[in-house]
Amino acid sequence: MEKIQKVLTIRSVTIREMLAEALGMYILMVFGLSSVAQVVLGKQNFGQYLNINLGFGIGVTLGIHAAGGISGAHLNAAITITHCILGNLPWIKLPAYVIGQFLGSFTAAATVFGIYYDALYDYSKGNFTVTGPTATASIFSTYPAAYMSLPGSFFTEFLATAMLHLGILIIHDEKNNRALRGTEALLTGILVLGIGMGMGMNTGYAINPSRDLPPRIFTAIAGWGTDVFTAGHHWWWVPITAPILGSLTGVFIHKIFIDFHNLSVTGGGNEKGQTAVEVS
Repeated sequence: MEKIQKVLTIRSVTIREMLAEALGMYILMVFGLSSVAQVVLGKQNFGQYLNINLGFGIGVTLGIHAAGGISGAHLNAAITITHCILGNLPWIKLPAYVIGQFLGSFTAAATVFGIYYDALYDYSKGNFTVTGPTATASIFSTYPAAYMSLPGSFFTEFLATAMLHLGILIIHDEKNNRALRGTEALLTGILVLGIGMGMGMNTGYAINPSRDLPPRIFTAIAGWGTDVFTAGHHWWWVPITAPILGSLTGVFIHKIFIDFHNLSVTGGGNEKGQTAVEVS
């Protein structure tokens, strides 16, 4: 085993961070997407909407534990971009983080597709659709409810992501009433659970480009076709842009209302880029 370990050990810190983000995202998405699949394909005989919220919350918690000590467990391209803008993470590391997140998310979608292929075929009679009574594309990516306008959908995702990053900063705030050490991953999972329970109805609370785009690409390849990009008034770009703006806004709110005025600790905080954070 020592010889195998020596051969397989990766020395590059950036590659290790990419692999950590990939595994953390894979864990998050397998729990999350499989919970959606079970609720939809089981026709709510094997769970309700709360099961989906819990599935993503549990996935977030375990994903952070898997990657937190290596990459900081961003598990969210919007969070990573925000860290780069703030100077907490070098821009040169952005591609590695995002590639890792996208790889984990895409692979998780393929895994859940494989697990539930027979159920998908039985539920839809082999006709994979984005809309209609037997639509199944929403198992993998988010789509707005039929009553939602595009501006309303954008605002929902924007606000939900702002609350996500605001909550993460509160949990990790060294100068304030931060969470007990060791509980951050659990509380972040509960945070995502709360967002799903309170703000999930309109758009499915993507709050994360890395959660939404890779599975959407997978469904386009796996049989749902290009409708995954045109449905919901070409909704696909909203879960990419709204979370980025929302994440930045969450940071701004925390600094304006709390951080700029709280000087109780100097020189505190986590190492750059190492705050364990997520999304769903």
